Amino acid sequence: MADSRSFEIVGAPFDGASTLGIPGSRYAPDSIRRALEWITMRVEDGAVYSLETGELHDAPHIADGGDAHVVAHDLEATLANTSSRIAQSVRAGHVPLLLGGDDCFLYAGTRGLHDGTDEGTVAVIHFDAHLDVMDENEQQGRHSQSSGMRRSLELQRASRDHSVQVGLRHFNFPSSRAYVLDDGPAQITARTVDQIGSTGVVDRVLERIAGADHVHLSFDIDAIDPAHAPGAGASEPGGITSRQAIDIVSALAPRCDSFAVTEVNPMTDHRDMTSTLAAYLCYYFSVFGQHAARA
Repeated sequence: MADSRSFEIVGAPFDGASTLGIPGSRYAPDSIRRALEWITMRVEDGAVYSLETGELHDAPHIADGGDAHVVAHDLEATLANTSSRIAQSVRAGHVPLLLGGDDCFLYAGTRGLHDGTDEGTVAVIHFDAHLDVMDENEQQGRHSQSSGMRRSLELQRASRDHSVQVGLRHFNFPSSRAYVLDDGPAQITARTVDQIGSTGVVDRVLERIAGADHVHLSFDIDAIDPAHAPGAGASEPGGITSRQAIDIVSALAPRCDSFAVTEVNPMTDHRDMTSTLAAYLCYYFSVFGQHAARA
């Protein structure tokens, strides 16, 4: 078996792009880190016992690389600095675990993987309640928590034909529909997730990303139903469950080269439920993504 991959945490304590929704996700990286300590304390002699597989698994090697350099008053500088930090992690041979921050970091994570690799197509797996394909408006500009998918797909080697969004629901702008039909990625709505189940979602996503050279998985926590994740940047009922999220992320992890979790909001959370879920998503991704798989 190939050598295990190593993972590097990069925090992005910034919510200056959350001009819609609820600010407070700047506090998420430290909150998620604390929750990860609760999980990783169960490691003994380099192994961890999974009650769900019934097996001992090698404990993933997760290093904390600290926070990217954020500039509180400057969104574009923050995105550039964070993208550069993720690219540095990729070039060093790590799988970055980006802890947002608001969902402007969907773009920073994608750009970091894009810039950290020399060639090949980049696919984006985007979990979110929202499309994030806003082009530009007066209140948000061109970079915000509403434009990350659109900006990501504008990168030179990004492939919309290999990209997919999961967990979408409710309503959006008619102009967004026009973009999705003409230029957007594939979509798996929250209703479809409920209908086809976690295994069906994994099959569809793997089929979609097959042939992509690099894959970034970005998880906006509001893809999860608020009953399971009350501390989110936006409260959107009817989302996927924490069980579905864990199972899907675990199955996709071997095909992904970077991971981000965004929009966790400790200011609106209940007893750290959402930070804990985000930490578990990071850990499941790391445990089951230690050995890369290629289609």
